[in-house]
Amino acid sequence: MRISSVFTKKYLAFGLILFCFSCNNVGKQNKISNADTMSIRANGSYGYDADFLKKHTTKVLELVSADGSGKVLLSADYQGRVMTSTASGDTGTSFGWLNYNMLRSKERNKQFNPVGGEERFWLGPEGGQFSVYFKGKDSFSFANWQVPPFIDTDIYNITQSGQSSVTFTKKASFLNYSGTSFNIDIERKVSLISRAELGRKLNLSIPADVNFVGFETSNKITNTGKEAWTKEKGLLSVWLLGMFTPTPKTVVIIPFKAIPGARDHITDNYFGEIPADRLQVKDSVLYFTCDGKFRSKIGLSPRVAKPMAASFDFEKNVLTIIIPAINEKGSYVNSKWEIQKEPYKGDVINSYNDGPLEDGSQMGPFFEIESSSEAMALKKDETGTYAQTTCHFQGDYTALKQLAQQLLGVDLDNITQ
Repeated sequence: MRISSVFTKKYLAFGLILFCFSCNNVGKQNKISNADTMSIRANGSYGYDADFLKKHTTKVLELVSADGSGKVLLSADYQGRVMTSTASGDTGTSFGWLNYNMLRSKERNKQFNPVGGEERFWLGPEGGQFSVYFKGKDSFSFANWQVPPFIDTDIYNITQSGQSSVTFTKKASFLNYSGTSFNIDIERKVSLISRAELGRKLNLSIPADVNFVGFETSNKITNTGKEAWTKEKGLLSVWLLGMFTPTPKTVVIIPFKAIPGARDHITDNYFGEIPADRLQVKDSVLYFTCDGKFRSKIGLSPRVAKPMAASFDFEKNVLTIIIPAINEKGSYVNSKWEIQKEPYKGDVINSYNDGPLEDGSQMGPFFEIESSSEAMALKKDETGTYAQTTCHFQGDYTALKQLAQQLLGVDLDNITQ
């Protein structure tokens, strides 16, 4: 995660504020109505964030579980991203991080507009000779870094909308650092996952006393240009980034394959050395402190990564699970800011912890869990798809401890020690 300017997350002087919100469907499009009665929401709750986004954006949509407790908030204004979600209705915890100041101001930065959201659609690679964030011959400096508008500020079309899924589309044309031309169609579908569906997917039973919300995104890019995409001229990957609200007791947990030399496939020096009390790498799992107080980032290669990454908030008893798709032998784009010897040996899973910059400023606090698809060598009119599942469990610690053991092979009690 890179930052273009200072945006600090400030809460209002009062803990309560009036906004309008409801979940009325308009035809097939489940936009939040503008004619709701006024209601009071607590800052930090899903209802507060839903009210805020309704006031400061134009195309907000909501997915709602059958029992009304699981809710997922989407925005067409911001590329069909999942802005936030909750496992326990309007008064429940809002899991996504939002940059209230930027959303409120409606100003647009030239390089990047970090409005937040717990899953956004980007493309890789970020750096290197096939970068789509730098112009050819420019140095790989922050001053030259530019997020393309179609994954930053452009509004996406809504082509399908219902209570359990929404589909967004967009067309884009651009050049990579080497001058290769790309014309693409983007389709992004966000679907709610039920408790039963996730249970079948993971072969487990979610305890009744644990609140749950989950969603899957299916992200498609189609080569609408005249030529096939090749490794020699540069390939693209789907890059999904989730921004979450940290607490002083939030830890990212990522299991990995315990192969010989596994540590060599884990990168931990993106922004300098990470203190030992913030990153612990065991035989087959790593623990990364994500409290939003120390800027740092880690990455795992497909050689060791498993299709699972997680975080646990010991303050609010929230277990977050990210389920990406991984091909151990696949080619993944390299996003390092340099001309690369191995442009297809990049990370598949990353995690970022926000923190103060050298000048003391900070955009967050937030933390991220990210994943990437394989590099897509698409022929003319061919489509590549990358899907990822995100779910949150909140409730009784003992039940969550059991889930963490089943899904991650870790004992939460050991982390607290």
